[in-house]
Amino acid sequence: MVTVSLTGASKQDAATVFDVLRTAFPTDRPSDTAPQEQPGDHPVVWTAEFEPTQERIPTGSTPLEGSLTATLQGGYVAVDQLCEALRAAFAVHERGTASGDQEKEVDLQLRRKP
Repeated sequence: MVTVSLTGASKQDAATVFDVLRTAFPTDRPSDTAPQEQPGDHPVVWTAEFEPTQERIPTGSTPLEGSLTATLQGGYVAVDQLCEALRAAFAVHERGTASGDQEKEVDLQLRRKP
């Protein structure tokens, strides 16, 4: 499993990113579940888990309204598979990585492809 956390995203952009990943891989969320905003004055973090498979469905370029940060955390191969799916849909800039024995974490900046 890979945990995907989105920050700096509008509700619409979070839904767009999760829809792209949901098309490519199984997730812990039903397909009709949309990100929900919580009342308050705190930063919003949108989170979902995905189970990468070898048989992912390719996705094409997908527009975003703005720029957002995606943090992916999970096994090395699984995180790489999600990164590949995101690169197919968005302009991706890798902001940093942290590696452990069994898992890695990758911070990505996602934008609309030119």
